Amino acid sequence: MAPVDPHSFADSTHQFANHISLSLYLDFASSTIHGSALLSLPNPHSGPLSLDARSLSIHSVLDPQSSSPLSFSLSPPDQIKGCHLTVSLSGHASFLVVFSTSPSSSALQWLSPPQTFNKTYPFVYTQCQAIHARSVFPCQDTPAARVCYSARLNVPRQLSAVMSARHVDRRGPVAGEGLLLVCGDQMWCAEGRVVEEFVMEQPIPPYLFAFAVGELGFREVGPRTRIYAEVVPAVLDSAAREFAGTEEMIRQGEKLFGPYEWERFDLLVLPLSFPYGGMENPRMVFLTPTVIKGDASGAQVVAHELAHSWTGNLITNTTNEHFWLNEGFTTYAERRIIEAVQGEEKVVLNIGIGWRGLNETVERFKDRLEFTKLKTNQEGVDPDDVYSEVPYEKGFQFLWRIERQVGRPAFDEFLKKYIATFKFKSIDTDTFLDFLKANIPGIENEVDLVLWTEGTGIPPDAYEPVSSLYTKILSLANEFSLGRVPRDDEVADWRGQEWELYLEHLPKSLEASQLLALDSRYTLSESKDYEVKVAFLQLAICAKCRDYYVEVEKTLKEVGRMKYLRPLYTALVQGNGKEEEKILAKRVFSEARDTYHPNIYIYIEEEKLKQDKAKSAHLASTSKDKDKGNKRKKDKEATDMTHVVDRFWCNNSHQCAYALAKFNQFKVSYNCQKETWSLNELISHCVQEEEKLKQDKAKSAHLASTSKDKDKGNKRKKDKEATDMAPQKKQ
Repeated sequence: MAPVDPHSFADSTHQFANHISLSLYLDFASSTIHGSALLSLPNPHSGPLSLDARSLSIHSVLDPQSSSPLSFSLSPPDQIKGCHLTVSLSGHASFLVVFSTSPSSSALQWLSPPQTFNKTYPFVYTQCQAIHARSVFPCQDTPAARVCYSARLNVPRQLSAVMSARHVDRRGPVAGEGLLLVCGDQMWCAEGRVVEEFVMEQPIPPYLFAFAVGELGFREVGPRTRIYAEVVPAVLDSAAREFAGTEEMIRQGEKLFGPYEWERFDLLVLPLSFPYGGMENPRMVFLTPTVIKGDASGAQVVAHELAHSWTGNLITNTTNEHFWLNEGFTTYAERRIIEAVQGEEKVVLNIGIGWRGLNETVERFKDRLEFTKLKTNQEGVDPDDVYSEVPYEKGFQFLWRIERQVGRPAFDEFLKKYIATFKFKSIDTDTFLDFLKANIPGIENEVDLVLWTEGTGIPPDAYEPVSSLYTKILSLANEFSLGRVPRDDEVADWRGQEWELYLEHLPKSLEASQLLALDSRYTLSESKDYEVKVAFLQLAICAKCRDYYVEVEKTLKEVGRMKYLRPLYTALVQGNGKEEEKILAKRVFSEARDTYHPNIYIYIEEEKLKQDKAKSAHLASTSKDKDKGNKRKKDKEATDMTHVVDRFWCNNSHQCAYALAKFNQFKVSYNCQKETWSLNELISHCVQEEEKLKQDKAKSAHLASTSKDKDKGNKRKKDKEATDMAPQKKQ
């Protein structure tokens, strides 16, 4: 097997499917989908074909012509990649997989009516990036594979569906369509069900597969754009106002990067549990409602998702190790669109916020510098675990550096040629660099391309933005620590971005009285802009200003966006002397957990595990009773090892099984002086322990064998002597 992607079982020696036809029966009562996937290959194939699957029940694999069964196997699950589904083909150009999803599907979030805006009907949506399409249907789940698809979604009549595809029809079920599915034709054709049909005629990577089903309405905001959301007039109307300028952004994007290839650019505002700001699904962008800020500034998120229509959707990174090709290019393209529509000053603020975020991210990854590179090694790493600002902001800085070197007109021509050359293809970093050097001769002598793509941290020729407004905001932030609150006339024109930049540059060691004074003047804790509110609440937590803990709890319970949850939970649990805050975090998380997307609560639980370990190490090191302290530390670290083994070691099932089986021995022999162990260190420890056991066993066996041989030799010698003496006795 020759893997094409460290996060996929897809084999580079196999053909990629070029079309998938899906039939999906959505069962809201059980939070499952019963479906079939007809995968078509460019040419007939004989031998095994590898697919990805996660939390799927594979009921059968069939020859679509004869409905006769085909042989298949499903491996035990790998925690990162899921299961390896192998189908045996014999000259087949297509095959049908019949399957059901699990309620624990990592791509699907099923919402009960109370979790929605309208509180009347349930809702479900997908989030397939980075490697979660495999939990909706079996596929070659790598961005190296691009595929067209068609889909039939069978849903309750009261609901409607949207997809990252062209809508074809809404009709009644037809007898025979559900015959091969587990639900059967009776459920497929049941009273109160309808079928929504879609088709995607342009090849896309699997992570861009998307649908949402709920009680949906829409508003027209342009010739190519509708705003969809639940049928709540206030949500629909406010979204329509916020994104009224979308068509102008599309036109500016076309001027900069070439024709818009996807026909429509519709937007869906999801419930508050959506974990990201936006998802660039072609034809149907998904958005969090937190981007509706009332001042059109939320259009910057839309600009980012629109920019993906050229960089990311049209040209895609071949694996997540080259994620910057999606996000660095898109961040650059987004800022060019925003500059054309809203002006240069807005872009400078955006870059400034990104610059600070990049520096904070590099600090966060100081012990994992591999993930401060643009071109990363993610073997054995879940891409969701290393998701960060680096591919966005360092990628942007790299492209901005090239633009400064060659000049904007020359770089604009390069970008248009780049997009035209590689559209509807997946590429890696080396392919981009080769194209860059071929089309801008000598660029490698002016810009250190290797340092930028393979070096850690922030290169010395990265650039912090400069403008009069940017400088003024930073100056006012510095003055606040001296007791000076900005005057009304100084902030009269400020919107969310200005306040966000200001708050992020305030020192973390503020007094509660200072924050109360600032908030009494500008009511930042009640801002409708979550960027501003969360930045302020972080400062309040650091200052232990308990007046705002009710607002912190409210925010953690009403939104599911990672951008807000991570800093607030982190602020509550990091540092010493925060017992009250940690209790608050634990209680709120236990109460809000079921409203978060699965990827979010898994992340928060993992972070909690790290905090527990850090707390244990601190308690042990400061204990007055050294012996008791050391014992507690070893016991806690040993207990943590079981969690780490259980949650993170599934990339090596042999070592995982060995570690679990031998844990009691590790508990005795565990004498590492470090406070934390990396995964590689833990694995290394397992291997060393295993080798020691083997060596000790071999040594013991050798000594036993030698002793046994010696005993046998002595016995033979005695027997011989006895035999020799026997005749003498007879005489």
